[in-house]
Amino acid sequence: MDKFIPVVVIKQLDEVEKILSALIKNDINCAEITFRTACAKEAIELAVKKFPNMNVGAGTVINATQCNDALKAGAKFIVSPGLSPEVAKVCKEQNIPYYPGCVTPTEIMQALDLGITTVKFFPANVYGGLKALKALSAPFPQVKFIPTGGVDRSNIDEFLEFDKIAAIGGSFFVKEALEKQGE
Repeated sequence: MDKFIPVVVIKQLDEVEKILSALIKNDINCAEITFRTACAKEAIELAVKKFPNMNVGAGTVINATQCNDALKAGAKFIVSPGLSPEVAKVCKEQNIPYYPGCVTPTEIMQALDLGITTVKFFPANVYGGLKALKALSAPFPQVKFIPTGGVDRSNIDEFLEFDKIAAIGGSFFVKEALEKQGE
């Protein structure tokens, strides 16, 4: 798994090459393209075609239809803001990693029941940040977390030092990459 998972919102297809090229130039070889826009499926298809060695996934996937669309487009992983048993089922059948949003012990237990041991912790800043992750890790030592939302350059090192962090997610990676490129 990549250590950094940029959350990428593509509003127009011409943004795909610009954003993903900027990420690669910043040594980030991963992109979670969100299903928040009308062109999300086409953006994933284009990203997978133009950047075949990049780990391109789909984010904000909230149902099986979106999941199937993302997988048909070539997504290599699926991320949801919450836990969807139907998305988990599709991903399991297709042998695709699924990272559902889980912030409570009940949600984590549901994920474990579905065979999922790496979960998105979103929004991390609202649900207690690193302190909450450390508390949740005590009863769930087998779980790894992808904190997203409220993680930025001011606190990323603290998160990365915790051994239960699988990766860091965030849109700030995109903003930084574009700024470095002068966009």
